Amino acid sequence: MRKTLLGLAGTVALLFGLAGPALAFEPVNVVHTEKVQAGPYDLTIGFSTWPVKAMQSLDFTFAPEDGITGKKGTLTVLHEGVEADDDPLARHPRKREVWGLDIYALPEPGTWTLRFDVDGPAGAGTGELKNLQVMEQPGPPMGLSWAVSTIPLFGLIALIVIAWRRTKTAVE
Repeated sequence: MRKTLLGLAGTVALLFGLAGPALAFEPVNVVHTEKVQAGPYDLTIGFSTWPVKAMQSLDFTFAPEDGITGKKGTLTVLHEGVEADDDPLARHPRKREVWGLDIYALPEPGTWTLRFDVDGPAGAGTGELKNLQVMEQPGPPMGLSWAVSTIPLFGLIALIVIAWRRTKTAVE
């Protein structure tokens, strides 16, 4: 009876949020910032990894000096002058008081530009973070990584062939 009551109390505590989450998300750790003037708005762009490398996931935060309340905006990502992405600015999922991108990777090395179009109580404005240098992808080249990763597959195929040949019955 006592175990049943303890189990019921634990279930009720979980249902009403009285117990803390066991695997909470870590907060965004901003290690580098850049400033951008988008019309009347001062934006602070935060990076969770610096320097930025191609195909390496990181968090971007975009924080207006006076907060995001009452404002909306668009982020346009350009790679060497060509538009690569254009999306509305949304709250960062783990840092709700700012706009941001969660675990986002720039796909290629080179020169990138982040263009911000912000509209709010003080009017509309556009600003750019130009010449964001993205370095080569870390680690071995992608072709070599794929080649090494297929070794276990070829080993499995060889094992199946050897087992099949050993267990095959001779037809007379």
